[in-house]
Parts: sequence; C-alpha cells; structure tokens
Amino acid sequence: MSSKKANWRWCLILCLVAAFIYGILGLQTGFQGDWVVQDDARQHVFWMERYLDPELFPNDLIADYFQAVAPLGYTSVYKLGTLLGIDPLVFNKLIPVALRLVITAYFFGFCRQIFPIPLGCMIATLLLNHNIWLKDDIVSATPRAFLYPFLVAFLYYFSKKSLLPCLISILCLGLFYPQMVFIASGVLVLNLIEWRRFMPRLTGDRQKRIFSLVGLAVAFFVLLPYAISSSDYAPVISRAQALTMAEFHYGGRSNFFKKSFWDYTVGRGNGVLIPTSLFNPIILVFSLFLPWLISQRQKFSLVNKITDQIEVVSKLLLASLGMNLIAHLVLFRLHLPSRYTAHSLRIVIAIAAGISITIIFDHLLTIIATRFKGISGKILASGLILAIALLTYSSFLAYHSPTGYKIGGYPELYQFFAGQPKTTMIASLTKEADNLPTFTKRSVLVSREYAIPYQLGYYKPFAKKVRALITAQYSQDLAVVQKFIRDYQISHWLIEEASFDLKSVEKNRWLKQYQPEHETALANLGISATQIKPIVIRTATSCQTFSVAQFKVLDAQCILNLSNLSSDTSSKDLPNSENNLASINNQPSTINDKDHHSSQPL
Repeated sequence: MSSKKANWRWCLILCLVAAFIYGILGLQTGFQGDWVVQDDARQHVFWMERYLDPELFPNDLIADYFQAVAPLGYTSVYKLGTLLGIDPLVFNKLIPVALRLVITAYFFGFCRQIFPIPLGCMIATLLLNHNIWLKDDIVSATPRAFLYPFLVAFLYYFSKKSLLPCLISILCLGLFYPQMVFIASGVLVLNLIEWRRFMPRLTGDRQKRIFSLVGLAVAFFVLLPYAISSSDYAPVISRAQALTMAEFHYGGRSNFFKKSFWDYTVGRGNGVLIPTSLFNPIILVFSLFLPWLISQRQKFSLVNKITDQIEVVSKLLLASLGMNLIAHLVLFRLHLPSRYTAHSLRIVIAIAAGISITIIFDHLLTIIATRFKGISGKILASGLILAIALLTYSSFLAYHSPTGYKIGGYPELYQFFAGQPKTTMIASLTKEADNLPTFTKRSVLVSREYAIPYQLGYYKPFAKKVRALITAQYSQDLAVVQKFIRDYQISHWLIEEASFDLKSVEKNRWLKQYQPEHETALANLGISATQIKPIVIRTATSCQTFSVAQFKVLDAQCILNLSNLSSDTSSKDLPNSENNLASINNQPSTINDKDHHSSQPL
C-alpha cells in the first residue's frame, strides 16, 4: 500500500464527488416544495429578507436581536447573495454544497500532512463527510456551518507552517464563528510548549515561537472588538441566574443542567463534553485504537508513515477539552461549552479513525497475502474491502439525513398572512407560529423557536411578552385582553383547537416555564369547561377573519371594538367540554411538544 503506487488526484476527486453527492441529497430535500425551510434558518436567516425589503419586520424584537448577534462575515456572505439577486432563504439551501467541497479539499490536504497514504486520507475524508452529513450543522448554512472550512483551513496551513494563510484563516474564524478563535489560540499556545521530563517549558524553536506569537496577536485583535463592544442585549445570563430558571433544566427550552457529573461527559445537550453523535457511523470507534496501534509500531509497519504533524491533532484535542472546561468555569460568558468540542472533535476522530482503519486494513491484507495464495486470497481481500465499505456507509444505505428541514403544512395560512400589511403583528401560542416569520415575512410577538434565554436584554422583554400573551389568551376579562392588544400593537391572533385543550396546555413544556401564568391558564380552562369561557374563545366567531384546518385567525381590532361580552356570548361557537376547540374543524392538533434540539444564536 505504498503511496508511490496510489493516485492522490483520483483519491481527492472521489472525495469531492462524494461531498458533492451529499450536497445534492440535501438540495433534494430543501427544494422539494415552496414551503420548506431549514430549522435553524428560521432563526438566523428569516430576518435577512430585510436586505431585499428594509420595511419588513418593523419594531420586531426577534428580528432585531438575531440580526444584532449575527457575525459580520456571515451576514456579508448573504448580502453578496442578495446583490446577485438570490433570495436569502434560497441562498441558504445552496451554500452547503460549496462548504462541503471546501471542507473536503482542505481536510484531505491536512490528512496528507499527517499520514501521506492516499487511501488513508481518502477514508478519513469520507468518514468526516459522512459524519457531518448525519448532522445538520453544514446544511443549516448558519454561522456554525462556516466554522468547519475555516477551522480545517487553519489546521492545514498550521501543519504546513504557512504563516500568512494561517493568519487569514484565524481572521475568517473571527468573522464567522468567534468561539473557534479560542480553539485556534489554544493550538498556538500549545505550539509554544515542549515537554522535558514531564515538565512543560517554552520551546527553543525560534520559528515556532514567532509563528505562534504572531498568530496569537492576530487572534487577540480579532477578538478585541467582541470584548470591548457593548451589546444592546446585555448582560449575558450568569450561572446563578440560570440555575433559578426552568428554561435551563430538564424539559426547558435550553435544557443545560444535568443531574450528575457523568451526564456532562458523554450524551446530548449544550453542556456535554463528548456528544454521542461523534461516533456515527459506528466505524468511527476505530479512532480509539490509534494510541494502541502507535504503541505497536513494530507489529504494524504502516504506523511509521505517520508524520510528526500528528501533534497538531493532539493539540487540537487538548485545546478543545481545555476550552470546554474554561467555558464551564465562566458559564455562560463564552457561550455554550459543547461548542468547543462538538465540532473540533469530529475532525480529530475522523483523522484518527481513517489512520487506524488504514493501518489495520494494510496489516490484514499482508496476512492474507502471506497465508492465502491465488483465488482464495483475492476473495478474502475483496471481502475485507466490502466489509469496511459496508461498515462505513451502513447508515448511507438507509438514507435519512437529519437535515432539519421543516415543511410547512398550511400554505393557505401563510398566503393569508403574507397578504397583510408589513406592520402586521401576530399573537399566537401555537407551534405553527415558529414558521410564520419565514413563510409569511410577517412578525410574530413570540414563539418557542425564538425563546433563546442567554442574553437577558433580549430574553427579559421576550419572556414578559410570553407571560402577557398567556394571561390574555386565557383571561375571562375583556379589559385585560384589550390592554394586551394595545400594549403590543397586535393586529391578528392565531389560535387552534389544542390551544384551549386542558390536557394539551397542561403538558406543554414551553408554557410550563412561565409560572404562575401557566397555572392560572389551567385554572381558567378548568372553569371554562362549565362556566365562563376565555374572552378569545368567546370572540372566535364574531372576530374571525380567516380559518383553515384547525386554525382560526382573529382580527385584533375587532376585539378592541367590543364593548361588552356576556358570559354565554358565542357559547355555540366552541364546545364547552374539556376540548374547548376540538370541534372547530374536527382536525387533529398540530401541537407537538416533543423537545426538539435546542438551537442557539451562534
């Protein structure tokens, strides 16, 4: 398996073709209909419609916030797309194809610096592509999607000791995903250290010192604007504050705190050290064998092909683990600890697995060639190649990539709101409210998708609106409802049958976070089953302006114009059983309160 007999060019081409195919598979999902959007794009891209029409989302806290926290490089890419006449939501679906190709080219080159065996580099690159295909990071085309090409570019140029390109990659990391600048800085700091008799000391290599110090200087100036600038949405929430909030505990919108120390090591969530998805496909567990293989270099001859640049992988691993620990210590000033391991460890594991598989594969082929001759040896070798291919791409055969694309199920509803004035403000506690800003280009007062609690300057007024909406929607006092409409300039109110189903509201994890408003709502719904119904129910017919499936849209101005409502007003409009709205259209509820993954501003 000599590198002289292998064709580097064809191995790279194969990897690029595979990356392109992954991109096309994503496009098939993204363009399967008119009402399709990637999950995180509902946060990070919807507001970019302002680039095409600055009048959209006026006085919208949600749009203003996500625009304010978006990194400069990221927004610049989308601005360029609009200058080319491409809608941001369409551009969002196209970007991942280009990102995959860039990642593949740089990662293949980085692997070549560490393990100059074409097959090994190809296996490692294919494994990384497959691993990130099974996550929605790249397909989201949000800031975290851009960290991969720039982080891998940094590692490639660092391993080649190419100073200027390395500095440019650090700058790009700062423009697109500033947290990764800390990882790059950690690698540069570790490059200044050498170990002698288990004691760290400053390296005597002058070239290393200059390279690292210049890189750290650039990293400092890249991060300086973030450190000295004041945010309109400060302060960042502290650990002590988060501990008192239901949002950060089990079932909360941003579930972070775990029950035990071990829950923070391997698993799922924003605070874990090692996400379980790192070893998907399962063949990536071969990465764990690399230290043992290196210790057995006399037995595995291909180990000797590993270059000294393997130290770069070790430094990346240590920098990632160190930053995860630091982020825990200063929670949440450096954002989420998992951000410092979830991405960089994918690179470490893919390289380690590719090298390990190649070394073991070469060793087995040598055994087969020695003990089996002729046709039997060829059959065994072919079977070995097939087994590795099946293990690597087993999940590919059963195609299901968690692209996170959301498919809108109510085109008539979206078209109705899209036809309303740009100043429209929609009040709703339905799950469908998550899709409305994207599909209708109209503002929603609140929704679960936008309930991001890390910056109190944003979340406090947001939570206040949620509490006010819960209070008003389940109130039996017309004055309370009208005051809410006036205070928040509501133009439309979207309700559905499950919004007034006692059991559905009781189980709604998002609404449970807001106490005592949630408990008061449950009490009012209990009363409404036999006595006075909430005002919103009692006006559901007289102020209805549109309906589809289980949804009704109420005209807020109509509610404002009401002067008095008797306790039995419109009692025939909606049933007075536990399922207060169940018979509007005899449609099943679309409320799905299962805890989907918690996406974050960055």
